[in-house]
Formats: sequence, C-alpha cells, structure tokens
Amino acid sequence: MAVTIKSKREIELMRESCRLLAEVHAKLGEAIKPGISTLEIDVLGERLIRSCGCVPNFLHYNGYPASICVSVNDEVVHGIPSKDRILKEGDIVSLDAGLIYKGYHSDAARTYAVGKVSEEAAKLIQVTRQSFFEGIKYATEGCYLHDISYTIDSYCSSFGYGVVRDLVGHGIGTKLHEEPQIPNFRQWRRGIRLKAGMTLAIEPMINMGGWQVKWLDDDWTVVTRDGSLSAHYENTVLVTDGEPEILTLLPGME
Repeated sequence: MAVTIKSKREIELMRESCRLLAEVHAKLGEAIKPGISTLEIDVLGERLIRSCGCVPNFLHYNGYPASICVSVNDEVVHGIPSKDRILKEGDIVSLDAGLIYKGYHSDAARTYAVGKVSEEAAKLIQVTRQSFFEGIKYATEGCYLHDISYTIDSYCSSFGYGVVRDLVGHGIGTKLHEEPQIPNFRQWRRGIRLKAGMTLAIEPMINMGGWQVKWLDDDWTVVTRDGSLSAHYENTVLVTDGEPEILTLLPGME
C-alpha cells in the first residue's frame, strides 16, 4: 500500500483529532500518582475520549481489551489495564492512547515517573523523549525515512540503551496503522523519500538494558527480556516542506 498524502481538509481533521488526544494525555498525566490502578487510568482515558465526541481507537483493535495501553516498568508496550495493578512510588508507567475524530486517527504515548523515581529511571525517560526530537529533525520533505531511524538509534545507543527492534512506528490517517513502517533502529537502506502531507506516528521504545523483548501469555503485553526498565514516547507528526508539525503536542506539554 502506498503512503498517503493528506489534503488540506484531511490535515485539518488530523490536527483536531491530535489536539483532542493531546488534551486527553495532559489530563491522564495529572492523574498519575502512587495508589492508582492501571484500570482506573483506562477508565478515565476512555471517559475523556468519549466526552469530546470521539471513539478510542485501541479498544477492541485486533482484540485488545482496553482503551489505553498502560505499561509499567519492564513492560514496553500494550500492557493491559487491571484493577489489581497498583502504581507505587518509584515506578515508571507508559500510557499509549489514540482516538478517532470524524474518521481520522491520532496516536501518542508518554512515559511518566510515579512519584520520586531513581536517577537512572528519570534519565531513561528523558533520553527516550529527546530521541524523538532528535529523530524528527529529519521528518521534513526531501529527507529519507530511515534518517529518522538512524538518528534515534544513534542518540539512544550513545547512552548504552537498547533500541527495541520488534516494534516500530507507522503512518496514520483514516487507519490507525498505515504505511510506512518507521523503525527506531538503523537500517541498511535509506527508505522512502518523505513528502509534505505525510502523517507519521514516530515512537521510540527504549530499554535500559538490551533491545530484546518477549510477549507475555496474554499475547499483548511486551516486556524486556532482561527485566530492565523501558520507556516509550510517541507523537503524530505532519511532514511539511519546512519544520515538522507535532500534532499531538500542546504548547508547553511534554
């Protein structure tokens, strides 16, 4: 399938879908504290999404049973919310969420510290976030897709972190997952040349230890194979002929 180039009208719909998701993330971030269950986070997220007239795009996607992916500590992505999973001081938690507004998808993820965390955990969160911003320096018309991949990998590897290889970012629009796939690790080929109007979900998934992961018996939750912490940071990005536009980021929001 070819990579879709969005029209001006489609870009406006994507902007609104992503703005609404950014507001949901901001409110979810405020709720993160010791003692909250991962199910409570999911319930809040679904309520926020539906309150703005949208639909959670993760709910029942390929059978996923929740609206918000809530992944704790060594869980990389796709953690399933549970009333029995209670966040505690020192945990880190990744929230991956998306919604559909008038047929257009948005997708973003953040990793939060729960109360006071170790210096090592805080650094992992910050480096993962910054790797996204390093990568999108090349999310502009005329650059090659894998310039983004190479830059994310180089930045995170310089800290000795493992860059997950089994999961990648993706195009996004009228479908949650569109072409192209966007690896976070360096590639031998340059990939496609980027064009203005492409919308990309760029999402570094970075482990404190090795890059290897495994799936738990629920067939959804991905964890680090060595039990090390993992962080996730994602935004939906519009490629332009100048600076890329981060659609899921509110002013002053991380």
